[in-house]
Amino acid sequence: MTWLLFGTSLGVFVILGLFVLYDIVKIKKNNGRYNWKTSLTAYLVLLPAITLIIVFVLQPILMGIWFGFTDYYLLRPDEVNFVGSENFRALAEQYRAGGDIYHALRNTLQFIVLVLPLQIGVALLLALVLDVKRRGNTLFKVAFFSPVVMSLAVVSILWLQILSPNTTNLGLMNSIFALIGFPPSTFLLDSEVAMHWIVILSAWQGAGFQMLIFLAGLKNIPKSTYEAARIDGADTIEIIRYITLPALKPTFVFVLFTTFIGASKLLIQPMVMIGFKNYSVTLSYLIFREGYQFRFVGYASSIALFVTIFIGIIVVLQRRLLKEAN
Repeated sequence: MTWLLFGTSLGVFVILGLFVLYDIVKIKKNNGRYNWKTSLTAYLVLLPAITLIIVFVLQPILMGIWFGFTDYYLLRPDEVNFVGSENFRALAEQYRAGGDIYHALRNTLQFIVLVLPLQIGVALLLALVLDVKRRGNTLFKVAFFSPVVMSLAVVSILWLQILSPNTTNLGLMNSIFALIGFPPSTFLLDSEVAMHWIVILSAWQGAGFQMLIFLAGLKNIPKSTYEAARIDGADTIEIIRYITLPALKPTFVFVLFTTFIGASKLLIQPMVMIGFKNYSVTLSYLIFREGYQFRFVGYASSIALFVTIFIGIIVVLQRRLLKEAN
């Protein structure tokens, strides 16, 4: 592991040296004079940021890739062996056998497909409502955004109390059901609907952030465009369809990508509210379980590498589809 850290640091500084050499060659080619003092000052200013990137971004990425091809066990850090594609072969076999990786991938995809339209749709609707000047807008913005700044663990515990299926200590939802004469529901204990409640919770918690992004995008649309459309007789639906939504496309693309990446990392909600079950395990939850609970860092790293490739492929496909639709 030590040689990997040293090699990464050395490689980064070699790359930095190549950039310096490139600058020198480029300036000499244009018959210019390279200012060593100015360049050295610039690189020294960048050095703290470069160091942080090396330590906290680049090295963990490279170490994670390397560990994915080893049998690294956390309690035996000095006994790391290169096993090649063995971890990925084990993942494929477990998927074919309907094991944890099968359920994790299935649940993650289900969550992504359900939460993306709901969360983005709610965020856009709230932004359109709050974009109109009226009394109390600031209060509503704070109210809608407040779940975003709350800890996901706290939010999950709050919703766990609301959806508690305990018949001796009914949660809020079951108490309401009891008042109107309905039998108590199991909610999160029901494998058919548990993920749907996780989707609702996640959309409620995260929509406020996307709402602010959409609001910023709406502020960039000239008001004169709306006034001209109203003079031409366009109603509210037509204005939203032909002016607002096309103008928000760059904002929508950004929101779509960020929401998708966040949804792919679902972990806290099912962990706190349900626990490790076939209908609640996700890819991130599986990485946590294998890497931190069972301490199989090599196997967990191979899953993390698979998740990274999975997210990358989906993002590339999304970009291409959106470009073709443009």
